[in-house]
Amino acid sequence: MANIKSQKKRILTNEKARLRNNAVKSELKTAIRAVNTAVESTDKDAAAAALATAGRKLDKAVSKGVLHKNNAANRKSAISKKVNAL
Repeated sequence: MANIKSQKKRILTNEKARLRNNAVKSELKTAIRAVNTAVESTDKDAAAAALATAGRKLDKAVSKGVLHKNNAANRKSAISKKVNAL
């Protein structure tokens, strides 16, 4: 454990951020998995709905600083290609 007061505070805030980031990443994985399962079942309406939800979650992750904007753009592009191929 650190001796400096500001570093003790940083340890606490870093832990909060880590937990939040893990939660957001988990939601993203679930949303992207929903798109992939809808694509595999060839359900175009469900895939489009899941794509919209996943895109929203990706954008929110970028605004929170969890993902880089290019990483999110690449993920959105990949899942939208799968949905458009239906």
